[in-house]
Amino acid sequence: MTATTSDPLSLVYGNKLTPDEAQALTAKLLAPCDDGELYLQFIASEAFGFDDGRLKTADYSRDSGFGLRGVSGETTGFAHANEISAAAIVRAGETLKLLDATSQPLAAPPERTNRHLYTDLCPLDLVPFEEKVALLEKIDAVARARDPRVAQVSASLLANWSVVEIVRPDGHIARDIRPLVRLNIQVVAEQNGRRETGFYGMGGRYLYDRLFDEGAWMRGIDEAVRQALVNLDSVAAPAGEQTVLLGPGWPGVLLHEAVGHGLEGDFNRKGTSAFSGRIGERVAAPGVTVVDDGSMPDRRGSLSIDDEGTPTRETVLIEDGILKGYMQDRLNARLMGVEATGNGRRESYQHAPMPRMTNTFMQGGEDDPEELLSRMDDGIYATSFGGGQVDITSGKFVFACTEAYKVEKGKIVHPIKGATLIGDGPSVLTRVTGIGNDMALDEGVGICGKGGQSVPAGVGQPTLLIDGITVGGTGA
Repeated sequence: MTATTSDPLSLVYGNKLTPDEAQALTAKLLAPCDDGELYLQFIASEAFGFDDGRLKTADYSRDSGFGLRGVSGETTGFAHANEISAAAIVRAGETLKLLDATSQPLAAPPERTNRHLYTDLCPLDLVPFEEKVALLEKIDAVARARDPRVAQVSASLLANWSVVEIVRPDGHIARDIRPLVRLNIQVVAEQNGRRETGFYGMGGRYLYDRLFDEGAWMRGIDEAVRQALVNLDSVAAPAGEQTVLLGPGWPGVLLHEAVGHGLEGDFNRKGTSAFSGRIGERVAAPGVTVVDDGSMPDRRGSLSIDDEGTPTRETVLIEDGILKGYMQDRLNARLMGVEATGNGRRESYQHAPMPRMTNTFMQGGEDDPEELLSRMDDGIYATSFGGGQVDITSGKFVFACTEAYKVEKGKIVHPIKGATLIGDGPSVLTRVTGIGNDMALDEGVGICGKGGQSVPAGVGQPTLLIDGITVGGTGA
């Protein structure tokens, strides 16, 4: 059983609800509210996992449902169900009776747009099952043949296709059809009883053809094997405050966590962010410009419209070190007296929207990355990160490096392992002393968690020289 792109609306509404009924019910049930919407969604997903030389998992799922949200002042009422019918929506409307009726007029609808940032075709349908398995088999075989030290290979292929319809009480309707694919390759290399891991992933809002391109997945294998072999030669990371050089692209995940969440509207409206009330102040070194842009074609974190129907856009958060604004959904924007920025996002119909990042990155500067390396007398060069933890209120973070190097007198000396970067986002931004001219976005693997919800997101940055980050390690 597969999804079909022939009539996406039939997948959203099913056979128990018509578009006219949806509009009439939304207008009636949200009449006492000053904002809100009926969010209808159909989603089909698949996941293939290849490990230890054979296919271990092959999952396919499809789901549909609605979320009904009413907003009155600062209070939100929300109910959802996986039955799309007029009766179920009426039952969900009982929840909204708990809200105090507003004296405010209904908030103006989002701006309309016909923009499409990605194809509306379903990636699940266009490649036969056998070809998907064959790709994973080839990746496994090629990776093992790359080097005799490769002991284990894991590869996974994932895709989903979502059809979204947003119905507002004022009759405004917004629709989006969203593909998403991803390929992950993990390699374990072994030498003299020591085992180390390398990883590479890529994806975006497009079809499988980009992942099935031989040049793409071969590059992924090369990178995963290279990282595993580099880590075989790594030594324990030194501890203490050090100069740190961050590589371009994926290391922007540190920026995403340590700074990005603190620039979301809800934390700032409530005064719980380290950036609250600081619009117009210097919060970073000169030259540091950070933007969130959900309007980039085919990117993992992009959306033609957000999950409230607002068109996404480029939002400048920090410009030349000065705080310019926050990322906003409709509720927080209205309460703060500013425009929504297209950052109202939700994991699925089972969740209410909240302000979230899309593709968040630092723009490039004018420095030569090699020259930045040459400036370092003693420090570390980090090119890839794994997991991390962040406190939104203070901006304090801890991040684990998955590929990093010791630098002495402007030269890379040897790879290190066990390095963690410890600091706080606001102060780290003020210590940036060099910004490379090599800004790059990640390859399309980011997942952002907040409030129990996970959404795809993009990160990026140029090579960054930072004067003084605490490095946790076990070496001398």
